[in-house]
Amino acid sequence: MKPKSKKDKKEMKPSTPVKQKMCHFCVQNIEDVSPRDTMTLRRFVSSFMKIAPRRRTGLCAMHQRKVARSIKVARELSLLPYVAE
Repeated sequence: MKPKSKKDKKEMKPSTPVKQKMCHFCVQNIEDVSPRDTMTLRRFVSSFMKIAPRRRTGLCAMHQRKVARSIKVARELSLLPYVAE
């Protein structure tokens, strides 16, 4: 009898439904993302102070662009660090 390949084992696993992440700003009805709101912006950076991707943050495309721009402006204003200490 032929041993099962990895592909066959992967196909046998039942698919688990993935919970859809909701955009924080759309849910809260927040239009503008302020660079001075550092506590909110810290949610969207990693421990190395890199901007987190959409697949991790769950933001919509429009708000991801606004958050990225706000993080960059906050870094220029010295409200957020460029790198972790």
